[in-house]
Amino acid sequence: MTRNLASSRLALLTRAPGYRLLFFAALASGVGTWLAYVALVIDIMDRTGDARWVSALLIVEFLPIVVVGLLAAPLVDRLPRRQILIAADILRAAVFLALPFADGALAIVLLALAAGVATSLFRPASYAGLPNLVADKDLPEANGLLQTAENLTWAIGALVGGVLVALSGPDLAYWVNAASFAASALLLLRIRETLEQGKMVSEGHVRDLLAGLALVVRSRPLLTVLVAWSIVMLANAGTNVAEVFLAREVFDAGDFGYGFLVAMGAVGLVGGSLAGGELIDRFGMRGPYGLAIALMGAGLLAAAASPNVWVASACVVVAGLGNGAAVVCNAVLVQRGAPDHLRGRAFSVLMSTGYGILGAGMIAAGPLTNEVGARAVWVAAAGLCAVGAGVGFLLLTGAPARAAVGDGA
Repeated sequence: MTRNLASSRLALLTRAPGYRLLFFAALASGVGTWLAYVALVIDIMDRTGDARWVSALLIVEFLPIVVVGLLAAPLVDRLPRRQILIAADILRAAVFLALPFADGALAIVLLALAAGVATSLFRPASYAGLPNLVADKDLPEANGLLQTAENLTWAIGALVGGVLVALSGPDLAYWVNAASFAASALLLLRIRETLEQGKMVSEGHVRDLLAGLALVVRSRPLLTVLVAWSIVMLANAGTNVAEVFLAREVFDAGDFGYGFLVAMGAVGLVGGSLAGGELIDRFGMRGPYGLAIALMGAGLLAAAASPNVWVASACVVVAGLGNGAAVVCNAVLVQRGAPDHLRGRAFSVLMSTGYGILGAGMIAAGPLTNEVGARAVWVAAAGLCAVGAGVGFLLLTGAPARAAVGDGA
C-alpha cells in the first residue's frame, strides 16, 4: 500500500511538469524559510533579551496574511499568478540578503514584515494556480504531496536551522534562505503553463473584494472551510500556547520533552497530508473531512489525559494525522468550490480569516492557560474539534463537488 502510494505521487511529478516545478520551488523555499525562522527568533532574542520583541517578530509573521488577504485579495486574481509568485520570491530573497546587515531589533522586525507581505501573496497565488497545472482528478493527490513537502521542510528546516545558528550564528542561515528563494524563483520562471484560465475583468477594487467575500459565504464548500476550520483554528491556538506548559509543568519533561512533543506533531502532519489525497479519492470529501477533524480532537483529548510526555507524544501523532488530512481537504474544497477567476480571492479571504482567528485565540489562550491549566485547555481544544467535525460534516451534506461554471460572474 505504501509503495503504491509513493509510486502514484512520483508518477504525478513525472506527468505534470508545471506542477513538478511548483513542488520543487515550494520544497526549496520551505526548507530555507524554517531554517531562517529559527535564526530570526534566536537573533532577536540574543540582541534584546526581551520577550516583547520576540512576540513582535511572531506577530509580523502572520499579521500581513490577515491584512493583505482582506484588503488586497483581488490582486491574486487580477495579476498573473506566476508573476506574483516570482516577485514574492525575489522580495523575500532581498529581505534575507539584507538581514545580516540589520543594525537592531526594529530593523529585523521591519524586514520580517516585508517578507510576511510577500508570503501573504505567495501562498494564495500558488494554491489558486495549482488546479491549472494538474487534471481535476489529480487535485487531492497534488495537494497532499505539496502539503507533505511543506510539513517535511518544517521539520528539516527547523532542525538544520538550530544547528547552523549554534555553529556559526544567524547570518549563514539568512544567506541560505536568500539562496533558497532565488532557486525557487528560477524554478517558477521555467513553468510554461498558465496559472489562470483567462484575464480577470475588474469591476473596481472594492467590488472585486466584495465578490470574493460573497463567494465564500455563498459557496457551500467554501463556507464549510470558513466555519469549520475557524473553530479548529481556535483549538489550534489553545494547544499551541498551552503545549509548552503541558510538557514542562504537567509532565515535568523539560525542554527536550517540549521539543519532542512538537516534533511528533510534525510527524503526524506529514503522514496525514500524505494520506489525505488518497482518502478523498476513495471516499469523497464529506466523510474524510469530518473524520479528520474528529481524529484531531481524539488525539488532543488522549494527550491531555496522558500520564507522561511519551504517551502524549503518541497521541499528538494521531492529532497530527487528522490535522494533515484536514488541511488537504481544505485546499481541495476551495479549489473545486471556487471558479478560477475568484479562486485567489477565496484563498486569500479564508487564509486571512483563519490567521486572524488564530491570533485572537492565542491572545485569549495565555490567560486561560494560567487560570485553568494546560490539560483543561487541551480538553477544551478537543471539544472545539468535535464541534468543528460536526459542522463540517453537516455543511458538506448535499454540497456540490465543484463550482458551477458561472459562479461569481
